[in-house]
Amino acid sequence: MHSIVIQGRWLTTALIERAAQLAGAARVERHGMRLARLSGLPAAPRRGPIASLCEQARVDCAFVERPLALADMHLAVMDMDSTLITIECIDEIADMQGLKPEVAAITEAAMRGEIDFRESLTRRVALLRGLEVGALERVYRERLRLSPGAEQMLAGFKAAGLKTLLVSGGFTFFTDRLKARVGIDYTASNTLGIADGRLTGVVEGPIIDADAKAQRLRDTCALLGCATGQAIAIGDGANDLKMMAAAGISVAYRAKPVVRAQARYSISHNGLDALLNLFD
Repeated sequence: MHSIVIQGRWLTTALIERAAQLAGAARVERHGMRLARLSGLPAAPRRGPIASLCEQARVDCAFVERPLALADMHLAVMDMDSTLITIECIDEIADMQGLKPEVAAITEAAMRGEIDFRESLTRRVALLRGLEVGALERVYRERLRLSPGAEQMLAGFKAAGLKTLLVSGGFTFFTDRLKARVGIDYTASNTLGIADGRLTGVVEGPIIDADAKAQRLRDTCALLGCATGQAIAIGDGANDLKMMAAAGISVAYRAKPVVRAQARYSISHNGLDALLNLFD
């Protein structure tokens, strides 16, 4: 049974009525001023006009082809930078070196899929050589913030019995702290080389790239004894696409166009907790 979930900071009656008309919806359920669900749809609702209407109104809409129960899922896998948190940690570390514009430009190109992630990470980390390790603590303390709705989303996962995996092309310095702070079950990320209290400009050990992210999802599902189809993957950049393709449900969060185009669902105008409303 098809349904359309519409979410925004403020859903006007006119917007919902127009969406219901375009969708041919027999039923409209309002849940406060931020959420509406349209159901009783024809077999092939007019997705294009509805999506355009919602984008113009700066609200999110999701076409749910069958009822989804969060309790049927077993694992939620998340990217860190610009997904679970609002910043790109490496860009903020580079700011301590006065190199944020140069590093941020490489980051953006990598997230759009224009540069190989491994190459981009190696180039960016090399620029950090010589930076005092205390700069990492400053970034964590002064600049790192959870994305809107992150804690509510994680609480929803926990209540439904899901395990959580934070898998990042970023760094263990940050994923380890987030794991303890918000109660994440598993993490995987890159390790910055440090010698004499300063960054060496290299990544130690295997690099967590797109292939590694997807493999960590598969490995964690195997550990939990569940199918990859029972995993949710949330990301924003091109290096998340393989991980998202491996999951049963993929969600693009405030993502690059290439990611939104390939994800099953997209959240661009709401917090991460909007994901929970896609499930019955």
